[in-house]
Amino acid sequence: TTARFEETPRTMVTFYGKSFPSRLLIGTALYASPAIMQNAIRASGASIVTVSLRREAAGGKTGDAFWSLIRELGVTVLPNTAGCRSVREAPDVVGLVEAATVLIKDGFEVFPYCTEDFSVASRLVEAGCKVVMPWAAPIGSAKGITNRDALKLLRDRLPDITLVVDAGLGAPSHAAQALELGYDAVLLNTAVAKAADPVAMANAFRLGVEAGRTAYEAGLMEARDFASPSTPVVGTPFWHAVS
Repeated sequence: TTARFEETPRTMVTFYGKSFPSRLLIGTALYASPAIMQNAIRASGASIVTVSLRREAAGGKTGDAFWSLIRELGVTVLPNTAGCRSVREAPDVVGLVEAATVLIKDGFEVFPYCTEDFSVASRLVEAGCKVVMPWAAPIGSAKGITNRDALKLLRDRLPDITLVVDAGLGAPSHAAQALELGYDAVLLNTAVAKAADPVAMANAFRLGVEAGRTAYEAGLMEARDFASPSTPVVGTPFWHAVS
């Protein structure tokens, strides 16, 4: 059976005016087999998958078979420029902003991937990006969120921008933490594709994303620097009965 989010305001996310029923975006690379990829994507509940431009342009029997699997899933494809060459390859911050500016002028809806640096994110927004995707940690590292304060600053300073944590997530708890910070979605690949059981891990990430968003909307209590028991005991005998 295929696990899917129930489509509610809590689970819906909007990218460039289009709404999607899952806050989990997932990649299509590194899986042990096409069947495992397909089953993992189904288990994740994702409605958007990323595909590299090189793979998207692939022809022949291999390319046709891959696209047949993607069509069966009924998902939206987000082309990924990783591995392409040209400014336009965006090898650094300046190149990234330049490339985003060119693509936006050409009518593309850009999902730029960057570090958690606010100055970089703000320049991308100034260039016209309505979505920004800062990393949690270096891509493929599985370290999770390594600079929580920087990610929180981005969320606080860019309240009207759709923010997606992209790269560095290794566990469902990492995804939950990103959603708890108020991030709109997460994008991942390796953490699922390289798990011992990718299908089960995809489902675990689905649950982590749902839990994180639910917690954010419920309102997390602030951390404290002192103890504060939920049941005061000073001056209250243990046999005290509450009427």
